[in-house]
Amino acid sequence: MAAVYWLIAFVVLVGIEAATMALTTVWFAGGAIAAFVAALAGAGVEVQLAVFAAASFILLLFTRPLAARLLKSGKNQIRTNVDGLIGRRAKVTEVVDNELGTGAAVVGGQEWTARAFDGKSRFLPGEQVEIRAVEGVKLMVSGIQKEN
Repeated sequence: MAAVYWLIAFVVLVGIEAATMALTTVWFAGGAIAAFVAALAGAGVEVQLAVFAAASFILLLFTRPLAARLLKSGKNQIRTNVDGLIGRRAKVTEVVDNELGTGAAVVGGQEWTARAFDGKSRFLPGEQVEIRAVEGVKLMVSGIQKEN
């Protein structure tokens, strides 16, 4: 009869994991399966609990770092908000000159304050520039690299 409870625990834990997708209960679902197997083998409740705890801990210890690394790889991430501007091109609408503290550029139909990324370059209205970073409400821009 204890095997049924481990199956119920497994289903509940997998359901929670499916609902949250946060890698929080999947390790314990694996432990529930291990305890289920122990229950089918005729182990006592104490042994089942020990198997559940040990399997959950081992899964958490050895597979969580790997899973976290795979989920956080740069290929799977989509840049949003201002991070999505980095690498895009903008059109200068006001002279970008760090010494004078002037500069504006339009990207995606929005006008932003712009400054030279290297602190020295100067860009004239109408020039295309590349957004290298966003600092507060300022686009840090540089000249577009010419391809050979």
